[in-house]
Amino acid sequence: MHRTTATDRSSDLLTRPAAVKILLAEDSAIYRHLIETHLKDWGFDFVCARDGKAAWKLLGQQDAPKLALLDWVLPEMDGVELCRRLRGRPEDAPYTYTILLTAKSKKQEMLEAMDAGADDFLAKPFDPPELKARLMVGKRIVELQRKLVSANDALHFAASHDFLTGAWNRAEIHGFLQRELARARRDATPVGIVLADVDYFKKVNDQLGHEAGDCVLKEIAKRLTGSLREYDGVGRYGGEEFLLVIPGCDLATTVRRANQIRELISGKPIPTPAGATTVTVSMGATVADSSTNSDQLVHRADMALYQAKHNGRNRVEHAAAAPVALAAGHS
Repeated sequence: MHRTTATDRSSDLLTRPAAVKILLAEDSAIYRHLIETHLKDWGFDFVCARDGKAAWKLLGQQDAPKLALLDWVLPEMDGVELCRRLRGRPEDAPYTYTILLTAKSKKQEMLEAMDAGADDFLAKPFDPPELKARLMVGKRIVELQRKLVSANDALHFAASHDFLTGAWNRAEIHGFLQRELARARRDATPVGIVLADVDYFKKVNDQLGHEAGDCVLKEIAKRLTGSLREYDGVGRYGGEEFLLVIPGCDLATTVRRANQIRELISGKPIPTPAGATTVTVSMGATVADSSTNSDQLVHRADMALYQAKHNGRNRVEHAAAAPVALAAGHS
């Protein structure tokens, strides 16, 4: 079997362009046909626009090209204005590498193009190998930017999620709770929270092993996440505890939903390497009004959870709202 080497990969980059879509914006039929022919011969995926307005529409699509080859002079909107608009998009918008094709040659005009956000420019008439070289540079930069974004997303996920269950970690779910409480203060709406704890979890670890215990926690997190709305939040609060934040729910609704989730968890065995096991959870529910402090709110849910454990487990107990004035400097 042939093993791919670094040299092989380097050669591939030179001879076989990666799947980076190119936008060609060119109003000249002659140049458009010429460039299209080269792009096809070089194996690039591309789309064409004959004026700046059509080009801007293509650049706004969900699967928009990440590399744009723009003629400076275009009907409706010129290439420099397209660059300005691209650089004026929000910071989290995907980056588009731009190459301006132009017959202009004055230094001040080149500075104008770079100031507008163009990454590169190529004078007309151009040399085909030089055009290909500029496109290959652009392709590599687009690929590098894509990798950097993926790496950044991975780092953010690792910093905000529990490594075992994939649910939010304690800091992230607590931050989500604080943001929802701030929203509740502004909109005068309730926020329901539920603190859930796996019953007899130590027994699961002792009898089935820690690998089975990990499977149980991961499956519970999966069932919790699957049972909540898109704008609800769930995080691993510690050990075998999970905190659920349910915006817009009063106490009765929060308790009802907690019972539905509790039954969902206990109603189906969880497969583990040591065999299937059925687990239950105890839950403490409460609700915040516009003046509730987040720490006191979690404490109230914890007290209700203690009552659920004391009263036989596999049940939901609740603590009625007891508003606490928000102290300065605290959330």
